[in-house]
Amino acid sequence: MIDNIEYNTERPHLIIPEYGRHIQKMVDHAVSLEDKEARNRCANSIIAVMGNLNPHLRDVPDFQHKLWDQLFIISDFKLDVDSPFPKPSREELAERPQHMGYPQNFPKYRFYGNNIKRMIDVANSWEAGDKKEGLILTIANHMKKSFLNWNKDTVEDDVIFQHLYELSEGKINLKNSDEDLSDSQNLLKNKKRYKKTHKTKNNRNRKRH
Repeated sequence: MIDNIEYNTERPHLIIPEYGRHIQKMVDHAVSLEDKEARNRCANSIIAVMGNLNPHLRDVPDFQHKLWDQLFIISDFKLDVDSPFPKPSREELAERPQHMGYPQNFPKYRFYGNNIKRMIDVANSWEAGDKKEGLILTIANHMKKSFLNWNKDTVEDDVIFQHLYELSEGKINLKNSDEDLSDSQNLLKNKKRYKKTHKTKNNRNRKRH
C-alpha cells in the first residue's frame, strides 16, 4: 500500500486546478485512447461531468463552448475529438488581449461618474424647452451632490456650472444664469442620514461580550 501512495510533488501539473485531479486523469485517459469513436464518447462524458461541477453557470451564454475550450486546454491541446465548436489553439491562448482604454473622457472629474456624461449628451440632443431645462437642472444638482460626497462640505454653484460647461463641451452654459441649485446642507443631510442608519445597522448586528 505504501508503494502505491501518490504525493502531490510527484504528480503531473494540473493545467486547470479548479477541476481537480480526477478530471485531469479522465482527460489524460481520453487522450490515450486509440479509437476516435471511443475518444468522442469519453470526451462527451467528461463534458457532462464538468458541467455538473458548475451547475450555477448553465445559464451563462456559450457555457458549452467554454467547457469544450477548457477540455482542450486541460489536454494540453493533444485531444483529437469531434467538437461542436471550433477548437482553440495554443497561440490564441497565449495571445495578449487588446488594451482597454479608460472610458472616462474627463479624468479630473471622475467623482461625477460616467453616467453624468451620458446624461449631458442626452440633454444636448433634446430641443430647447422646459423639459430640457428641467433635465439640465437635475443634472447640475446631481453633480453638486456627487461633488459634496467626494470632496468638501460645501461648493459654490459657479464651480458646478463651470464643470457642466466643460463636460458639455460648451453646449450647456449656466454660468451667467439666475438659477440656484439645491442647498449644500440639504444635500449633506441625506448623506449624514445614510451614514447614521448604516452605522446603527452595523452596531445592531455586532456581538456583545
